[in-house]
Amino acid sequence: MQNVSEQVIGGGIRIMADQTEKPEAQESIGLRMLQTRTVLISGQVDEKLAEKTMMQLLILDAENHDPIRVMITSQGGHVDSGFAIHDMLRFIESPITTIGAGWVASIAVPILFGASKERRFSLPHTRFLLHQPTGGAGGQATDIRIEAEEILKVRDRLNGLIASETGQDLERVTKDSDRNFWMDAEEAKVYGLVGQVVTSATEI
Repeated sequence: MQNVSEQVIGGGIRIMADQTEKPEAQESIGLRMLQTRTVLISGQVDEKLAEKTMMQLLILDAENHDPIRVMITSQGGHVDSGFAIHDMLRFIESPITTIGAGWVASIAVPILFGASKERRFSLPHTRFLLHQPTGGAGGQATDIRIEAEEILKVRDRLNGLIASETGQDLERVTKDSDRNFWMDAEEAKVYGLVGQVVTSATEI
């Protein structure tokens, strides 16, 4: 049976904490991150990460509408989960700042776009990856065709978003993302993925 307790962060907002984890990890990482209005998106993007991230964003937005920093270090993952995070970043009223660290790949790039360009930053050694979505399907030919059509729709949606957020021509984005297209931090700035490369928090 899960051992759950209630804890309070600034502003009287209550969250439920799972006591099966180490208490020091809960307090020093989870609660302290929320208290600084910082959300970390790390690792594989999946349904669990999306749920956790959206919950944290809603909690912080309900507390007040001060800015929220979102640190992103991710290899990408589930497309719909990534779009769910992107949409939530745009949905809440608190101003969002996104910061790429380590690597921002695949569907993690649209998560980065949860902030407007002037509020998107990169740490100096971050790498960025654009590529077209992948997937697989077996079974009847009709099912395979439907899956292929959906992948093409997702590809077009991703490319359209990248073009809109960077100012690049859709034709160029489509060509660049046809294969793995890596950029370092400065190249990502020139491309329009981020507005500035920073080395210190005081620059944001």
